[in-house]
Amino acid sequence: MMGLLADAVLSGGGSVTGVVPDQLFKPDSVHGGLSALHVVKTMHERKALMMQLSDALVALPGGLGTLEEICEVLTWGQLGLHAKPCGLLNVAGYFDRYCAFLDHALAEGFIQRRHRDMLFVEENIETLLDRFSRYAAPATANGVLADKL
Repeated sequence: MMGLLADAVLSGGGSVTGVVPDQLFKPDSVHGGLSALHVVKTMHERKALMMQLSDALVALPGGLGTLEEICEVLTWGQLGLHAKPCGLLNVAGYFDRYCAFLDHALAEGFIQRRHRDMLFVEENIETLLDRFSRYAAPATANGVLADKL
């Protein structure tokens, strides 16, 4: 899926940056049209660099890695380590059950409303990006919010 997305962005005149940990780096499996490629030591360094390079975060349907990454960036936002909007592109209702789980955690008191509201969920990318344009990060417990990643 990442390759198809990269192809679409490049064909539309955009740029695509790849960030891959060296243990997964194989020159023959890297997209040939990348605008930039960063090879880092660990998965954590990968996520931190992707965060630094991004203006917002959008998760597309995926597996465990996708779920882990969106949870981590939401946690970083909850802690005030960034103020970037996060969203799920909910293609064909893919994330419906994940969102139901988050709503359950909210109802049980494990997630605060302001933190649940940090995650935008839309089926349409234009609607998601429009919501991103109006995003304001919630205040943190200590009132400090700064990009630290």
